[in-house]
Amino acid sequence: MAAASRSELRVHVRLDERSAGFFALGRALVTKTPVAIVVTSGTAAAELHAVVAEADLANVPLLILTADRPEELHGVGAPQTIEQGHLYGEMVRRFEDPGVAQFDQASTWRDVASALWLDAAGRRGACGPVHLNAAFREPLVGTPCDLPAPRRASAGSVVRDVEVPELTVNGQRVLAVVGLGVDLETVEHCLALDWVVVGDATARSTLAYFDPLLRDQEFVKLVTPDLVVRIGGLPASKVLQEQLKRWSTRTVALRGAGDVADPDRIVSESLGGLPHRDVASLRGSSTYAAFWREASTRVGEWLAAQEGDGVTLDEPHVARAVVEASSHFGVPLVIGSSMPVRDVEWFSPSRESPTFANRGANGIDGVVSTALGVAAGDRGLGLVGDLTLLHDVSALVDGLGELGGSCVLVVANNHGGGIFSFLPQAGLLNEERFEQLFGTPRDHNLAAIAEAFGYASVTVTTRGELDAVIATGLDRPGLTVVIAQVPTRQENVRRHDVLNHAISQCWRSERS
Repeated sequence: MAAASRSELRVHVRLDERSAGFFALGRALVTKTPVAIVVTSGTAAAELHAVVAEADLANVPLLILTADRPEELHGVGAPQTIEQGHLYGEMVRRFEDPGVAQFDQASTWRDVASALWLDAAGRRGACGPVHLNAAFREPLVGTPCDLPAPRRASAGSVVRDVEVPELTVNGQRVLAVVGLGVDLETVEHCLALDWVVVGDATARSTLAYFDPLLRDQEFVKLVTPDLVVRIGGLPASKVLQEQLKRWSTRTVALRGAGDVADPDRIVSESLGGLPHRDVASLRGSSTYAAFWREASTRVGEWLAAQEGDGVTLDEPHVARAVVEASSHFGVPLVIGSSMPVRDVEWFSPSRESPTFANRGANGIDGVVSTALGVAAGDRGLGLVGDLTLLHDVSALVDGLGELGGSCVLVVANNHGGGIFSFLPQAGLLNEERFEQLFGTPRDHNLAAIAEAFGYASVTVTTRGELDAVIATGLDRPGLTVVIAQVPTRQENVRRHDVLNHAISQCWRSERS
């Protein structure tokens, strides 16, 4: 009631707390501003655990505001009462449990609120989720107090890190590997220094098609770097990760964009700061950068030549179409985990529009809600698999909400968990057991599900149909669910193999 009474706040009401949490995550991603999530006590607070985990690892600013029962109602069987103290453990930047709200302590509330806001916004460290556990006694209906006068905006703020790393390059062959936490400006500085920049699906303006290129051993020998620079998170490509280990090249982590992921423990040095284009000693080899760029361009031209309106869709084609539409229409894109994020990273052109994925915890939780949160009040695209849609089907209850907007959600329908067909389980188990435990197909009519919630739904099988329905959906208000029928999961593995081999041959033939 207090939040709804404030004209400067936009209030979204969603029935499911998990969906609400990931919708808020989407709003925070696109606005780069802390978003508050207000829920009641008990399991309502527990439903937010997954989004807190994602926001923690992805450094997304969220204010988790959970109601609680007063101390005297704990341990006596009162309804909607669980232990909420430190419910999210160390995943939150700050936890506050000030006890039951009482008017004689009102003078302390502003300090608590300010501390939570500053820690969520990253003014005193990495931004991320914070948790206020607020207990109340009945009556639970009251009149909100007047807010105190605002403090000066500079209070508690700190100067951002603009340090240039103590790194000497001087014309070496530099391969920069970037991921979660790296913005477009950082990539542009790296490119201006003649560094080759490969990144995850969310990174913009990075070099496309690096994964299939690195599957060719001739190419690998020709592009061995003198120096690897790591910034932020890791791409999804295991091919890249394995090659980085085999190269055993000097690897330097730059911490200016946040923590650097290093699960393989190959980083040999860690420095502060970020590269800057005006620092002459950081300049790399222009010949090396041009070699990578030309190879990527040739692959892109070859892939484009294979496409046409009548081409039957498969999962790489869907990924390419969605990325190209995002760039063409200038709308943000949200990508689901498992195969969509990999197909975008490996086979799509460079991303030009803001691109998001829940790559902190890498789960499929709430991806549809995140896409709706990003698109609300504007336009947006989403790309998910069929299981991801079913896992977050409650997002369809409230859709884009009162803020409106246009969102096209493309669902690659391969009838199950496609990524597992690429893993050892597919060859070690008989088909029946594999399908039961890993493929997990669900025989639901996805178009009918979307229509049951009142949304437009279109099923497509060709590239031309997909392009047309994306354009139409972005031009109309509300959510449009596009079911892209793609080959079986087994056929998808075969097509990836054929495509990777063809790219290798395409690059070789162009060179000769």
